[in-house]
Amino acid sequence: MFDLLAWSTGAFVGWGLYRWRLKGAVAWTASTVGAAWFAAVAAGAVLGAWLAGSLNTLRDAHPSLSHSIVGALVGSIVAVEVYKGLRGIRGSTGAAFTGSFAAGAAVGRLGCFFAGLPDRTYGEPTALPWAVDLGDGVGRHPVQLYESGVMVLFLLAYGAGLARRAPWAMQRGFYVLCIVYGAQRFAWEFLKPYPTVFGPFNLFHGLSLALVLYGVVFYGRDLARARHGPDAA
Repeated sequence: MFDLLAWSTGAFVGWGLYRWRLKGAVAWTASTVGAAWFAAVAAGAVLGAWLAGSLNTLRDAHPSLSHSIVGALVGSIVAVEVYKGLRGIRGSTGAAFTGSFAAGAAVGRLGCFFAGLPDRTYGEPTALPWAVDLGDGVGRHPVQLYESGVMVLFLLAYGAGLARRAPWAMQRGFYVLCIVYGAQRFAWEFLKPYPTVFGPFNLFHGLSLALVLYGVVFYGRDLARARHGPDAA
């Protein structure tokens, strides 16, 4: 139920932001990228989601196929940036997905929370007052609610930026999303019982850090291009 609700909420928010502020950005993307860009987004997201989610279970007693939202985001970014590099496309093409992703993640993580222990996205045990018992008598960090809350806050800040037509929101919002999502996900991963691959870090720590670095580097590149490029005026 929450999968469907997350998809529909993301689509509705994306459509609303497009109608309100993002027609120009989406029109530029649509006229620049070509039809294969959409295939790159879809293929990268599917491959990244299942590859990351499944690899994370390899050190469990019973490895299994699984999927991951951060894997989907990283996979789609890699596929799109390769495609853009081959086509010589510069600039962000993620405006249509920024609000959609944040809204979908906020709702989807509620589904993870209500799914309880079988979802395997629960947090480590804690004695904090807001610990939740998911049915096994153990108080745990509600990490799903942490992530959902951060995405709601980002969506509010993003909407405020669009209302003011702030350049960071209008032109580089997707890069900011990657920084925020990657940073908060990196923090919450310390509160999850996933198998580690290097010291205290699990697979999703690495993917989250990659998102932050991507957002910072590409935000800086796009900002420099806007300031010093031939069409800066």
